[in-house]
Amino acid sequence: MEQNLQSTGRLRPVDLAREHGLSTQAIRNYEEAGALPPAARTPSGYRGYTALHAGALRAFLALLPGHGHRTATAIMRAVNEGAAEEAFRLIDESHALLLDDRRTLRAVENALRELEPTAGPTANGPAAASKSVDMFIGPLAEALGVRPATLRAWERAGLVRPRRDPVTGYRVYDEADVRDVRLVHQLRRGGHLLEQIAPLIAQVRAAGGLGPLEAALGDWHGRLSARGRALLAGAAALEVYLRERERD
Repeated sequence: MEQNLQSTGRLRPVDLAREHGLSTQAIRNYEEAGALPPAARTPSGYRGYTALHAGALRAFLALLPGHGHRTATAIMRAVNEGAAEEAFRLIDESHALLLDDRRTLRAVENALRELEPTAGPTANGPAAASKSVDMFIGPLAEALGVRPATLRAWERAGLVRPRRDPVTGYRVYDEADVRDVRLVHQLRRGGHLLEQIAPLIAQVRAAGGLGPLEAALGDWHGRLSARGRALLAGAAALEVYLRERERD
């Protein structure tokens, strides 16, 4: 019987599951996905786990918050297959993504600072573009120092959505459109690609403007810090498991 495994020093799925509040099916699923090394089987087909499997489970669960389920599984599968270099590459990719997110956040903060209204608006200066008035493409492009073709390209990329004048068919940019154009302009000056800017503009629209977005930046910082600490915790747990494998 499966219970007899304990007399041989082996662990049952329930023994691994109970420590972490998991189901026994989850333990089997993790093994099948490669997050745990293959378990030995009794003649009757019961799985027999060891302390090494318990260490693998702890490492996998520690990797989850920082890397996500797919990458954490791939990391553990690579380690269990003896491909540690592949596991390290996957870890490096997660750190690189976090660094990209930090750079994006910094770019947004810089762009928001640049978008603060300036005193003494002029007829053609950027401050004029921030007025709560409708603008046509020519004056707006001139105010920002870009070509009208550039604004049309940003429109095709979905970054700005001006309406059309029902009589002339000209593009008309309202206050929200001008805000989006100016934010795109600042991010482009910071070297961001259009496909990188699109989700940020979507966040501005979803937040209802720049003010609510600024209030959300603190939460954004908090999430990135939490991811950074989760990556550290996952790395520490994985190092413990790697040493256990070397001793096994």
